[in-house]
Amino acid sequence: MRILVGVKRVVDYAVKVRVQNNTVDLSNVKMSLNPFCEIAVEEAVRLKEKKAADEVVAVSVGPKQCTETLRTALAMGCDRAIHIQTDRRTDYVDLQPFAVAHLFQKVVEQEEADLVLLGKQGIDSDCGQTGPMLAGLLGWPQVTFAAKMDLEGDGMMVERETDAGTETIKIPSLPAVVTCDLRLNEPRYATLPNIMKAKKKKVDTIAADDLGVDLEPHNPVLDIFEPPPRKEGITVESVDDLLDKLRNEAKVLK
Repeated sequence: MRILVGVKRVVDYAVKVRVQNNTVDLSNVKMSLNPFCEIAVEEAVRLKEKKAADEVVAVSVGPKQCTETLRTALAMGCDRAIHIQTDRRTDYVDLQPFAVAHLFQKVVEQEEADLVLLGKQGIDSDCGQTGPMLAGLLGWPQVTFAAKMDLEGDGMMVERETDAGTETIKIPSLPAVVTCDLRLNEPRYATLPNIMKAKKKKVDTIAADDLGVDLEPHNPVLDIFEPPPRKEGITVESVDDLLDKLRNEAKVLK
């Protein structure tokens, strides 16, 4: 079984982004592997360690700096990587999920993958659309927000998060697309020996324009702005004072 796992380069979760000139300023900003994609990589590597998969291939779309992010996935245990290179920003401004799903479709079909694992969403755009769109384009079954995965015969059982708890879905047979949620696993740290080995692993580069996909955004972003600053808080002397202000000033209590 060959697993393709999506890897997205995003602004690090600990960084406070800055908005300048009607866009998010990415200059001199720390970038890292999207946390949900990291969970997908970990799950793919675990399946290989269980001898359920023969090969794990990491795939990323973005500028040349994405190679660094792919090396992180390789250091975690992926066997090789594919970089779909484009100079377009991948945080929804220039490149949106519809185009990304079409790019992934081309690679999945070329690689003849049996399973595609993706993070449930990117922490930059929070769309959560690439996985479902990819499944639709491929005509494959899908499970989103996976919290637990178990191979069962030719298919798998997947427990997924819902607003009301969890539900278990059976995929009778692969191929399939699964998007990974936080509870699925805890990603490993890449060890120094594996980081060194990752430098020797193969990374194929494909120009996005060569795949024949329309990359133009279908939902133009008209404006980007920071949320208004929060009002200053106040200190109260007692619980009674707090209740009084919540009741009479904030009007959140009756």
